[in-house]
Amino acid sequence: MGSEETGHQKIRERIGGDPHVVESDFWSPAEGGRVRCEVCPRRCRLRDGQRGLCFVRAAREGKVVLTSYGRATGLSVDPIEKKPLYHFLPGTDVLSFGTAGCNLTCRYCQNWHLSRAERTDIAADLAEPEEVARLAVSLGTPSVAFTYNDPVVFLEYAVDTAIACRAKGIRPVAVTAGYVRRAARAELLGAMDAVNIDLKAFSEDFYRRFTGGHLGTVLETIEYVHNETNAWLELTNLLIPGENDSDEAIESLVRWVVNHVGVDVPVHFSAFFPSFKMLDYPSTQPSRLSHARRIAMDHGVRYAYTGNVPDRAGSETLCHGCGALLVRRSGFRSMKLGLGRDGQCTACGTVIPGVFSAVDIPGSSLPR
Repeated sequence: MGSEETGHQKIRERIGGDPHVVESDFWSPAEGGRVRCEVCPRRCRLRDGQRGLCFVRAAREGKVVLTSYGRATGLSVDPIEKKPLYHFLPGTDVLSFGTAGCNLTCRYCQNWHLSRAERTDIAADLAEPEEVARLAVSLGTPSVAFTYNDPVVFLEYAVDTAIACRAKGIRPVAVTAGYVRRAARAELLGAMDAVNIDLKAFSEDFYRRFTGGHLGTVLETIEYVHNETNAWLELTNLLIPGENDSDEAIESLVRWVVNHVGVDVPVHFSAFFPSFKMLDYPSTQPSRLSHARRIAMDHGVRYAYTGNVPDRAGSETLCHGCGALLVRRSGFRSMKLGLGRDGQCTACGTVIPGVFSAVDIPGSSLPR
């Protein structure tokens, strides 16, 4: 199921005259007069008027629809390092927004007031894709990030906005948990120039108990982005004390990363802070993040970082060839010191993996 295409844009009929309701690109008929959402592995089977677990996808008029199209929540300008992306246009700003809803049920969600919201209009700015693109141009941000909840659940809105942004030379970025089915994965992440995937743990049991999802799907998404798209990929692992922060858990995760997507994919280890349904857990100690970073580097990850805590060493980018300081960071702000505009170390000439100039992105019309 889908919408009529004109070039790369899609003409989307607004269902029931509501400007924020459009037909989903991924659904199928189900038994008993129901319809099935085909965006994520949950494959919610819905009767007319019923919403899926994500809340923003529903059954109407014999179709699955998205009910949050054009409802941008949290429009703000952030440093790109906050996503976190350290090897994608460092030192630049990104226009960030999300919507309501999520297809995971993380017990420790930091943005639960959005991801678990049961109102699609919560704190929403009304912004069609072309309006978001124009805003990014007016603000001078070279990229737009779909974040705060997960662009998987507002896929059609995210893809249309990505197309509108690319038409104006603005680079689309997805911050996602990667819990998405194959066809939807290709449409969403194939439209992006950079992707940060939250690899929550290297444990099916952890995913089941704490997120309501499955690890295997996320690993498939990581491999897809790395092997089948032109998007720059970085990974984030939030360490929760006593649950996914053991040496064995970290070693399993980084071994998989090295073996399946290589040594050049940056891995960010972030600190957990008590939130939502896990207020009784302690915060992650900074020393544990530094230890995880060291484990990752010992297993071959060239670019491992710590986040959410003050740690100069854990936030700096060093050349993997000669060890020279390339990018120094203070909080979420960065300063390029030993990095040429084409991404090479100025001390030894080693090419650093990443996108350090907008002209490195296929099809970019942005100046250096």
